[in-house]
Order: sequence, then C-alpha cells, then structure tokens
Amino acid sequence: MVTTRLLRPAAQLLRSSPSALPRCSFQKVGPAAAVSRRRTYATPSGSKEMAVRDALNEAMAEEMEKNEKVFVLGEEVAQYNGAYKVTKGLLDRFGEKRVIDTPITEAGFTGLAVGAALAGLHPVCEFMTFNFAMQAIDQIINSAGKTHYMSGGIQPCNITFRGPNGFAAGVAAQHSQDYSAWYGSIPGLKVVAPYSSEDAKGLLKAAIRDPNPVCVLENELLYGLQFPMSEEAQSDDFVIPFGKAKIERPGKDLTIVTLSRCVGQSLVAAEQLKNKYGVEAEVINLRSIKPLDLEAIVKSVKKTGKLMAVESGFPSFGVTSEILALTAEYAFDYLDAPPIRVTGAEVPTPYAQKLEEMSFPTEELIANYAAKLLKV
Repeated sequence: MVTTRLLRPAAQLLRSSPSALPRCSFQKVGPAAAVSRRRTYATPSGSKEMAVRDALNEAMAEEMEKNEKVFVLGEEVAQYNGAYKVTKGLLDRFGEKRVIDTPITEAGFTGLAVGAALAGLHPVCEFMTFNFAMQAIDQIINSAGKTHYMSGGIQPCNITFRGPNGFAAGVAAQHSQDYSAWYGSIPGLKVVAPYSSEDAKGLLKAAIRDPNPVCVLENELLYGLQFPMSEEAQSDDFVIPFGKAKIERPGKDLTIVTLSRCVGQSLVAAEQLKNKYGVEAEVINLRSIKPLDLEAIVKSVKKTGKLMAVESGFPSFGVTSEILALTAEYAFDYLDAPPIRVTGAEVPTPYAQKLEEMSFPTEELIANYAAKLLKV
C-alpha cells in the first residue's frame, strides 16, 4: 500500500525544527487533531502545547524525582542527551548513577536492566530503535515477560522498554519496522503506542509505575511535533490507564481504529471524507495494544455499523488483523459491511524513495478505502 513522503533522511528530521515538517498528516483538521508548530504559554483554560519528546522527558524526570529506584540506561542517553534528545538534561539533574550510557550491546544492557528489575529496581531501558532490540529479544520475552508467571507470581519484573518503533523515513528494511504485533502477541508483556504528547507522558508514567514489563513503542517522526497538554496532563500525578482507547474524533458513519503515527493520518482522512462526502468518521486512538480496549471498539461499531482498522505494520498477523477478528467475534451482528484494514505493504521496507512511498498508508489511501467501504 501507499504512503506519502515525510522526510528523507530520518536524520534531517532531528536537525530540523518542527516548523520544517512538510505534509498534511499532522496539520490542524479540527479540535480533535489540533497540532501546533511551536511551544506556547498556558492558555486561560490552563492548557499548553508541548512536543512529544519533551512530554516523554518530563514523564521520566517526574518519576525519577518520585522514586529513587527508577533509573535510565541505554546508548547515548547520558552525555549525548539521547539520540533523539528525549533524555536531555537528565544526567545533569540525576547524576551518572541513575542515567547510564551503555556500550552498543543491546543483549548485554537489556540483560543488566532485567536483572536490576528482578532485584527490585525500576529501570527504563531505552533502545535507539526497537529494530536494535532484536538483539535482546530473549531478555525481553523469555526473561522479563515470563518470569512473573514462571515464579508463581512471586517475582515481579518492573521494567520499561522504550524507544522509536515503526516507520522511519529513509532508513530501509532493517531500521524501519513495526513491532507492535510482535510484542503484543506475548503473554506477560504490556504494550502501548502513544500518539500525542498527553499519550506519551501518561502512558510512560503508567509504564514506569507498573510492576510488569512494558514496551512503550514511540515513533521518531512524532518526537518533534507539538500537541496540546491539558492542565490535568501537566500534573506530576497524571497517568493514562492501560487498556483505555481515546476517541480523537467522534462520528456516526464509520469507525476508524488506529494507533501511533497513523492516528494523525486517519484524522486527516476523516476530514477529507467530511469535506468531500459529508461522512462523519469516528477515529479511535488505541493508545494501548495490550491490553486492548475492545469495549470501545465494539461500542463504536454498534453506533456506526462499519469498521476500518489502520496501521503501518505488515498485513500478515498484524494489530489490524486482531482488531478485525475480535470485532467479528464480538460485534458481527452490528456490522453492515465487511470490515477492512489498511496496512503497510507485504515487503521489507525499501530504501529507494519511490518504492518506500508505496509501502505505507497515506491519508488519501485511507480516505479512498473508506469511501469504497461506505459506497460513496
């Protein structure tokens, strides 16, 4: 399937300011999808705008202040302030014993982090990209994910694995892959995928506090984007419970269930559907992959009668496949048409720009598939 270009290469995104971002994926399309290009002061209502990377940074800093057992480790997280500057300033604030630069040895430092968690500490283990976490798949799944169960509930493993996941422009097959379905299929792991700044802060804080291992699957193309932060979200007690999806845009004609970067694309597509056909699509931001908010999906399908699931991962055995299967099991009688999915292509992510553009969903593709489903 198809995608529109974001930026090439990915490094350009990190060097540029949020105002340099092209495309329409995250432009304002209404109150539910409002995204500004600059940081602002709090409004009279108490809300303000914050970049996703700053929200993640704030979440870690607040939890480190509250709990001395929390520490951060990973490649370049300390002296370099993080490859994506998510850990900026944490070394100066908390010192080298709690913000630790590691060698380029994912298997080693992930095993160290899991051991620390089993010993009672609360590590936040950053991967420069979850593609590199493939080196530590045994530690994440067999050690972190299964120990609590295999110990008969005696040994918890409070550890947070976080870092960029999914589509990243111009970095080819080994650095641009979505692991949402991989980790979501493993009993013992909790998996979340934030979209906005509030998502990022609330979900990361919940992950750090959770006694189970949690994978926080961020997206590097969202790091520099600004989102509104409510007065509640600015509190150091703000958390988002796992398993609770968010209706980003209410609607009555079609349910679009999506996650991570595809939330912004789906919001744009929903606006296109309204402008062109008068269709009101409801966009649901999953936020939590495991546990999954099936109740929110079923409730929406009962109202709209039609379902579309959107993700940037591969079509085979993916998150959208699970959504369609569960909807067929629990809401089949409410469907007026077969549910459909829009996903990435069944191909390792190409490096060639034009081929890469054909490998991921776009706003136009989402809108076109929705129009076919609705027969408009």
